[in-house]
Amino acid sequence: MASWTRELLMRISKARSVEAAFEQIDIGARQLGFECCAYGVRLPSSFTRPKTLIFSSYPPSWRERYAEADYLNVDPTVAHGIRSLQPLVWSDRLFCGAPQMWYEARSFGLRVGWAQSCFDAQGRIGMLSLSRSCDRLGRMELLAHDPLLRWLVNTAHLALTTHLSEHQYPAIEPLTRRQIEVLRWTADGKTSEEIATILAISARTVNFHIRNPIANLRVNNRNSAIARSSRLGLLD
Repeated sequence: MASWTRELLMRISKARSVEAAFEQIDIGARQLGFECCAYGVRLPSSFTRPKTLIFSSYPPSWRERYAEADYLNVDPTVAHGIRSLQPLVWSDRLFCGAPQMWYEARSFGLRVGWAQSCFDAQGRIGMLSLSRSCDRLGRMELLAHDPLLRWLVNTAHLALTTHLSEHQYPAIEPLTRRQIEVLRWTADGKTSEEIATILAISARTVNFHIRNPIANLRVNNRNSAIARSSRLGLLD
């Protein structure tokens, strides 16, 4: 097991793009007995419209159908994944609320599957789904592969989100101690003048420490700065 994870991790570390990194994750999934895999990540870019990216080795025709039918919003594996870290195995019962999707997925050879999510401190939610066309996932296989499957989920999330952060989304500078302090008091409903009194600084200085996070977080006002910094875990 150690040699397999070490070798795969080495190949992933050499990947120069998110697509190349995902290709190595897909190879790892195949080595664990699956035929294809998909990794989706929900980015905390907006409260009302979070951005979701999907990387997949599923059949192209199924990927097109999944997008066309907007199955992302009815997929029970996604609904489970955004609220739980527990792995799940595909079943008729799981898809009882989305029978058409389940029927179509199986028609594309996606009959047996396993999925698990990963949450991080930046508010991102990733989920790795593995699938094959036959041979159900039995208890013994799941027990034997459980450590490797969980390792692959965490490795995929770290590797792919790292590439996304580096190449597609500008890095957000950490907030200073004073900025965090000011934003926390603002979140509690305090005015600039009240915060100035509490912290023994001027109201002008308070506003300065609010303006910088607004610019850094690429938002328009202090309320949005509080909301986004909280969602990204910057106020913890």
